[in-house]
Amino acid sequence: MANENSTGASPSLNILAQYIKDLSFENPGAPHSLQARDKAPSININVNVNANPLSENDFDVVLTLNAEARDGDKVVFATELVYGGVFRIEGFPQEHMLPVLFIECPRLLFPFARQIIADATRNGGFPPLMIDPIDFAQMFTQRFAEEQAREAANTSVN
Repeated sequence: MANENSTGASPSLNILAQYIKDLSFENPGAPHSLQARDKAPSININVNVNANPLSENDFDVVLTLNAEARDGDKVVFATELVYGGVFRIEGFPQEHMLPVLFIECPRLLFPFARQIIADATRNGGFPPLMIDPIDFAQMFTQRFAEEQAREAANTSVN
């Protein structure tokens, strides 16, 4: 019974919906950017996760992926995807809610978002950009530590 909360319900995590909130792909140098290169462009990828309650048990979790490929100082392509999911989360202890929202939910969304980015770059005339798996637990731990440090700095200033 270690997996049950005080109400006796087993914890459950369900995806009610998935959606693209925003998708953009820019190929500013086309058609010249599509020519063969001596070396691959450098690619910078940024990831962000946000979560908002919709009701007591339903949450909107949004995964934002930005990727920019550069050849020197020129942008070869840039893409941004804001991909969301509506999750019903029940039966988890309160202390587990943030890890569920910021680790487990984006982990479930990521494969779909990764495929959308790969398709967008391929449809833009480039090889598909296959983003490496993301360690959402490490991201969460780092973000949590940064927020605690920020709060401590604000407390010491006041």
